[in-house]
Amino acid sequence: MVLFFMPKVTKVLLLLKDMVFESTAPQHALRFARCYRKRGLDVTVFFWGPMGAILGKKNKKGTQNYDVKIQECLDLGVKFKCCELAADIIGMDESEFIDGVEIASTKELTDTLIQFTEEGQLIMYL
Repeated sequence: MVLFFMPKVTKVLLLLKDMVFESTAPQHALRFARCYRKRGLDVTVFFWGPMGAILGKKNKKGTQNYDVKIQECLDLGVKFKCCELAADIIGMDESEFIDGVEIASTKELTDTLIQFTEEGQLIMYL
């Protein structure tokens, strides 16, 4: 008989790459972030890819008020990071992001993925 040890999940990494206005993924990511944070988990939302980066841009227009939803998550202690390469590709700089959204290098993203995997923590790709 083989027994597997499953570590207790204390951290969640939500990876968002999908189109902001053509997908429900951003809505799901923000809902999951709020729910997991309210359960006491450490939550990081990582925007990567050019379309993911747009979610972190302040003063977006459209039917979804993502800026308010991101601020609600920030107020709960959710961390938001955006891949520097993704921002660079579409010409965004740090001043264009919602306050609290941090720019992170590709190395930080890859290190975070390895860390969460080694620790047996939850990683969701949306």
